[in-house]
Amino acid sequence: MHGPALVPALVPARAVRGSRGAVVAPHHLATAAGVAVLAAGGHAVDAAIATNAVLGVVMPNGCGIGGDAFWLVWDEAAGEQVALNGSGRAPMGIDPVRLRASGLDRMPLRGPLPITIPGAVRSWADAHRRWGRLTRSAILAAAIEHADAGFPAWDQLIDAVEGTDASIGDEPWTRGFRSVWRPHGRPWRPGEVIRLPALAATLRTLADLGFDEYYEGALADRIAAGLAAAGGSHTVADLRAHHSDWTTPIATTYRGVRVTTHPPNSSGLFALEILNVLAQVAPPSGARFGGRGWSDAAWPHLWLEAAKLAYANRDAHLADPAFRDIPVDRLLSAQHARELAARIDPRRADPVPTPVRTLVGGTIYLAVVDADGNAVSLIQSNAAGFGSGVVDPVTGIHYQDRGASFSLDAAHPNALRPGRRTAHTLLPGMLFREGSVRPWIIAGSMGGDIQPQIHVQLVSALVDGGADIATAVAAPRITVEPDGWMAPPTRVQADGALADGVEAGLLTLGHGVKRVSFDGVLGHEHAIELVDGGPAAGGTLAAIADPRSAGLAAVR
Repeated sequence: MHGPALVPALVPARAVRGSRGAVVAPHHLATAAGVAVLAAGGHAVDAAIATNAVLGVVMPNGCGIGGDAFWLVWDEAAGEQVALNGSGRAPMGIDPVRLRASGLDRMPLRGPLPITIPGAVRSWADAHRRWGRLTRSAILAAAIEHADAGFPAWDQLIDAVEGTDASIGDEPWTRGFRSVWRPHGRPWRPGEVIRLPALAATLRTLADLGFDEYYEGALADRIAAGLAAAGGSHTVADLRAHHSDWTTPIATTYRGVRVTTHPPNSSGLFALEILNVLAQVAPPSGARFGGRGWSDAAWPHLWLEAAKLAYANRDAHLADPAFRDIPVDRLLSAQHARELAARIDPRRADPVPTPVRTLVGGTIYLAVVDADGNAVSLIQSNAAGFGSGVVDPVTGIHYQDRGASFSLDAAHPNALRPGRRTAHTLLPGMLFREGSVRPWIIAGSMGGDIQPQIHVQLVSALVDGGADIATAVAAPRITVEPDGWMAPPTRVQADGALADGVEAGLLTLGHGVKRVSFDGVLGHEHAIELVDGGPAAGGTLAAIADPRSAGLAAVR
């Protein structure tokens, strides 16, 4: 696609700078809530929950309290980084044998079947218990206000509501979505006030009684009743049994920079795998990175080819590690990287890579650093826009469809089983410079299947290209995806205005490049840089929100 939609890629993005805290998020109202919590003395975790809660109100097409979350947290006092897995499991009453017998060969994208137990709110509870400084009421105040008093309808949300409405048909469970999100039987007008009183009441319950009320109290009973009414097999016992997991981040070192992310069932492993392949070589002599990306097509060619190989490994291995041994060490080994690099032809794209399944996407990313140097990298998601399309009008909760990523092939690593977590696209990230204990960059993106590639391109821009974070985030992206649900990853897309000769070079190498608009089709990346070690070391902060989004970076 050519024309005006590409122009923003040429507008220089600017980082904002401060020294007492920073927040980045894909909607300005959420960023404002996070900064207010920091100003009130909140921990980075408090601000992350506040930001996330507001996003669940004003950007429900990306996230909400019916979804999952993956966290990386830098704990300055302890001098350590930890990971928190807030993803949910399939309900115990789901029966893959019965689903196959009914004629299904894949999980549906919409409706009650793909709804897994939402894990985000439990992760809020766990993180807040460990680090929270402010009360839940203070943290959720902005989200409650926006849900109760209302917020202005905005273009991307209006489009998402209409797209979901067109995709969900006319099943009984669709009535909740339409009663909440199309109450007038027509599209919202830009700027029209949207009020969500049922969701406001649910958020007040969480503020008053605790985040665990979602899983253990009367609210859990109402949630289970709503899911059952929609046709789900979910029970109160499923909610009460749900727990988050504290884990250790996984990492690789890329040209002296330690790149960390969340372990499986996150896709972070495959971003690190691609980086390990790229580490076997170097950008072509004379290649430069600037506002229009890399100047030589040979470098994006290599990451596209490495991504094709990573897709095959993801499809072969990524699953719930509680049910399957995932060879993380082997997949991150130098020997494995050399083997993959040897399979890449630097002169020609592989026209028939291994067909792979797509995973469901639809996500937000946010990051926070507080005045003490604590940092949060958080991805939270419903998947597929409004997720399952199931909305409970009693609680106001709209539910994810992460279960759509399960396979109904009983022999597949990510096969549907009761109580199992599915493979996830989500991958929060942090970068650490060699010789530094503290983080250098907090970053991540939305983008579904292409999240590993977006992260790789950011890392390469910063490390190989020497770019500042604003240029690295705003530069055009070039990605490859499966061309269908179960298809070879050959669909190459680019946004923005590429450097002269790069598109022609990719075509010569065998990549058919489709141009897409600079509006988030290829993800929203946001980042915070801890300059000179950040606040804890007497340094400062720089923050950038992706210009593709309706986001905002703000500092104190």
